[in-house]
Amino acid sequence: MNQDEAKETNLFTISELADELDISTRAIRFYEEKGLILPERTKGNHRVYSKRDRTRLKLILRGKRLGYSLEEISEMIGLANFNMDETEQLKKSFAYGKKKLIEINERMQELQILKEDLLAIQWKISNRMDELKIDAS
Repeated sequence: MNQDEAKETNLFTISELADELDISTRAIRFYEEKGLILPERTKGNHRVYSKRDRTRLKLILRGKRLGYSLEEISEMIGLANFNMDETEQLKKSFAYGKKKLIEINERMQELQILKEDLLAIQWKISNRMDELKIDAS
């Protein structure tokens, strides 16, 4: 199968996917090396990606944006355990989401404490500057 035939059979080249998803071809090859996607090869040994590969790439990128590790993403999209049914996959994804929300809440609390500390320091500095008649601008 050549690249023109790939287009006729709803397959995508690595360049097409990279352009569409705004990622590098190297990133796509990296996800392939990790076993997260499994493209076919043409007779000319070019990678061709199915709609399933494209969907998996979108899920991988979404997972990365949400802060999941590649291992977690692999488990959530069912690659770590090929025998995982949809129910197990949903439960696993829900558990990871719950864990991620706890982590986010903890970070938000830490950031709120940091903000309060910085505001207190700013207030002290501002008062001292007023005492010394220093213009803040």
